[in-house]
Amino acid sequence: MPSRSDDPFARALDEAVVRINAAVRAVEASNPVVLIDGRSGAGKSTLARLLAERWPLRGTPQLIALDSIYPGWDGMDAGSDRAYDQILRPHGRDLVGTWQRYDWETGEYAENHAVDPARGVILEGCGALTPRAARIADVRVWMESPEPSRKRRALDRDGDLFRPYWDRWAAQEARHIRRDTPIDLATLVVPVP
Repeated sequence: MPSRSDDPFARALDEAVVRINAAVRAVEASNPVVLIDGRSGAGKSTLARLLAERWPLRGTPQLIALDSIYPGWDGMDAGSDRAYDQILRPHGRDLVGTWQRYDWETGEYAENHAVDPARGVILEGCGALTPRAARIADVRVWMESPEPSRKRRALDRDGDLFRPYWDRWAAQEARHIRRDTPIDLATLVVPVP
């Protein structure tokens, strides 16, 4: 098994965590909000998990994946809106937020989850970084990766579950990128091979 230093993807994520942690510390707040956006397969979930494990501040951040909020395969915009209304806006006002997990198997929203305004938030997923979310977030990350690499990683991860929806989801990503220009809103751009 190759070491992390031999794996360009793992090395890029490790370097990104170091950069993001420096940005989090520079905020000088106990409850910063970090948004991680990028197209499918860019490594958002892995980066967010690593960041949560290596969080540079006291306490544990609240890690929330937009995959848990999107209402199905056509729900990128709706998931982004719900995350803003239920997580980011209350947190920015020092209020407890509550978001509901979407159950992909039943096609319905399920249990509620509270968001503590005293703790940091890591929100990851395509559609996380929009102009209104950028105004609330302390650290804004855009992950940039070539399509062949992204597609390989996404389909290796989700296989036949995602394969029939790749183009449909990619069209929503493209619309988000055209409309919201998340790379321009980012405080950090993370290149991933």
